[in-house]
Amino acid sequence: MTESSLISLAVTILFLPLVGFAIVLLFGKRYEKLYLLEVGIITVALLLSIFTGFVKLTDYVNDTIITQFTWIDLGNVPSIGHLTVNLGIMIDNVTVIMLFVVTLISALVHYFSIAYMKGDSRFSRYFAYLGIFTFSMLGIVIADNLLMIYIFWELVGLSSYLLIGFWYEKKSASDASMKAFLTNRVGDIGMFIGILILFTNYHTFSFAEIFAHISNGVVPFGSNGWLTAAGILIFMGAVGKSAQIPLHIWLPDAMEGPTPVSALIHAATMVAAGVYLVARIFALLTADAMLVIAVVGAITSIFAASIALTQNDIKKVLAYSTVSQLGYMVMALGVGAYKFAFFHLVTHAFFKGLMFLGSGSVIYSMHHEQDMRQMGGLRKKMPITYITFLIGTLAISGVPLTSGFLSKDGLLAGTWAFGNLTGHYLIPIIGFVVAGMTAFYMFRLVIMTFHGEPNNQHKYDHAHESPKLMTVPLIILALLSIFIFYTPNPTAPADGWFYNWVKTPQTVVPEEARFEFMKSESHSKETHGVEGSETEHNENDVIENHEVHGGSGSEHVTITHSEMYEHEMHVVHYPAMILSIILAGLGILFAFLMYQWKKIDPDKLAERLKPLYNLSYNKWYIDEIYSMVFIERLLDFSRFVSWFDATIVDGVVNGSATVTRGIANIAGWFDTYVVDGLVNFTAFVSGFAGLTLRKMQTGKLQTYIVYVVFSVIIILLIIRPF
Repeated sequence: MTESSLISLAVTILFLPLVGFAIVLLFGKRYEKLYLLEVGIITVALLLSIFTGFVKLTDYVNDTIITQFTWIDLGNVPSIGHLTVNLGIMIDNVTVIMLFVVTLISALVHYFSIAYMKGDSRFSRYFAYLGIFTFSMLGIVIADNLLMIYIFWELVGLSSYLLIGFWYEKKSASDASMKAFLTNRVGDIGMFIGILILFTNYHTFSFAEIFAHISNGVVPFGSNGWLTAAGILIFMGAVGKSAQIPLHIWLPDAMEGPTPVSALIHAATMVAAGVYLVARIFALLTADAMLVIAVVGAITSIFAASIALTQNDIKKVLAYSTVSQLGYMVMALGVGAYKFAFFHLVTHAFFKGLMFLGSGSVIYSMHHEQDMRQMGGLRKKMPITYITFLIGTLAISGVPLTSGFLSKDGLLAGTWAFGNLTGHYLIPIIGFVVAGMTAFYMFRLVIMTFHGEPNNQHKYDHAHESPKLMTVPLIILALLSIFIFYTPNPTAPADGWFYNWVKTPQTVVPEEARFEFMKSESHSKETHGVEGSETEHNENDVIENHEVHGGSGSEHVTITHSEMYEHEMHVVHYPAMILSIILAGLGILFAFLMYQWKKIDPDKLAERLKPLYNLSYNKWYIDEIYSMVFIERLLDFSRFVSWFDATIVDGVVNGSATVTRGIANIAGWFDTYVVDGLVNFTAFVSGFAGLTLRKMQTGKLQTYIVYVVFSVIIILLIIRPF
């Protein structure tokens, strides 16, 4: 298959869900079964994604295929020259893996929703919203530039708003959707500013072109500080979408949406968009930016894990678990463990999608009960849900032979290696502590939900296994949580095909802005042949070949990663693996001691540690703090502005109106009684004189002679008085 055919397939995969969205939204009310069209379309998109991935990873495994077209031609711009804004599609190994992940989770959610959402009054609209969400996420995956990512980024925000607030008649759901939308806008503003910094300097949004400029020594405004700022600002978008501190508050509340939506948004797609964005800009991140990213991820992971320890809502536990695992991925990218961050993104998508859908199966069976304290003993009633959920729990806990063990092992080894090379040991310490906490709270969830005796006998009696449309997706995701799909060696992910498909991009930032251990990277020679390319390198180099295809030829770029870091990861691989297994085992053991075997009373322990328990149970009062510091103050400010508008501005306006009316009244009185009075008086006098004199004009000669004689006599009397 040709490269242009692969591009065509990617475009087809992108627009198929959009077509389904439009048709189902317009005609869904008229044709009740039309939602099946959307389900069929997403199934076709999944099959095409599998085929695209197969072709790419067999025929073009070392190539990056890019195609671009001019979207806006701005002509000649002063001091810049001819400026165009291009959009394009990029297909590399990361792209095709993400295409598979997004379409698979979306397809399984579609099938699961047929049973879960049955009878909902807005059934067809729900499937239309799933379509627009899938389209938005796929757009982010295949974009080759920052502008296109930003466009689809905002579409993801819109579609998630629609899905979270799907049951908008519930105030909690409408509030949650608004909270998610506004919180993400905060991060998106920073992301937009970061994109503008790069565009202002390079006049392009293309990743390849921006990286080329930076590698040639051209940094924003001539300063590495601005390059750091651009990286951190773009990362702010990921802080919002991937629910990192301090913008994590929207994700737990987003559980108000339908449970299948939680699997789609909070497991594999929307929250993964932030991690995917950081992976895409990885090459331009300076050492300072990466350290900030690592610290934010580490704090997020332990902060969210501490909250998940005490939550009783099954979806809230999974929500804070998701925030914690996203912190893991962001932390891994910050320390340079690029492969394992992306590896964990993929494995987490499957086992967390499994657990969200599993929780949906439980909630469906328990007549929409979400409180784990009302559950218990459900493994007897729901064996398929229990077994698949247990596999997902083992995976997220990092138990051997699961996919989560492979990705977490490499991720923790990466943090340990980073600590050894930089001295930032707090980051790996947090990583390992969170591994133990994760195992504890996840097995707490399993035991409270599925083990023991029923806590609500009435609901237990009516519980039953979910229909096949709900259990088959669970089985598929459970299978994908086993190691064999990623590597034949369950203890060494580096021996697997996934590890070989995903390569770590070499940083393009100036040497002085890198970590010390990245400053002495080896440079490789290249030789080009007719059939392909060969690169000479030693066995410690990690090399990725990117072939960017244009109109008349191709540009071949060799990317290497730090030998020292790779070597250090190999050194700490087995110690990290052993330590993570021990901590996971301890977490599982404590969960069984407290909730299964009742050797430790959790209520007494909570009472003994009441201040810490209250902090965890009340989510560290972050929502209350935000409400007091930001929301209430913003409302106070809005009330002040309203008062100022009503009292001062309107007072001035109304006062001016009153004064104007007073002056107008005076002017009106003066005009009426003085000006008009004088005018009318003059007219009256003139009229009276006219009336009087008119009587003297008789038209008779005799009368006029008498007037003349009389006038002469009067004049003589005046002139010559007696």
